Amino acid sequence: MGHDFQVARTLDVKGQVCPLTFVRSKLAIEQMAIGEVLEIIVDHQPSAVNVPRSMEQEGQTVLGVEQTAEAQWHLFVRKDREKLKR
Repeated sequence: MGHDFQVARTLDVKGQVCPLTFVRSKLAIEQMAIGEVLEIIVDHQPSAVNVPRSMEQEGQTVLGVEQTAEAQWHLFVRKDREKLKR
């Protein structure tokens, strides 16, 4: 997989389902610096759709979603914003 970005951290949430996959992804990206890229590995098809959508709603940038096996996806999210204040 050739990318024009460097992955700073990989989060493997295979075997988990929504919303836990998003919650763990959100917690991971909160610990990262602005501009860093988080790779999230999922094997639950709804997570491959819901996690990127939720990350964008949080103000992060989805750089790509790649299906690497019949039931495995790699999601690449760049942190562009700190945690939203409520």
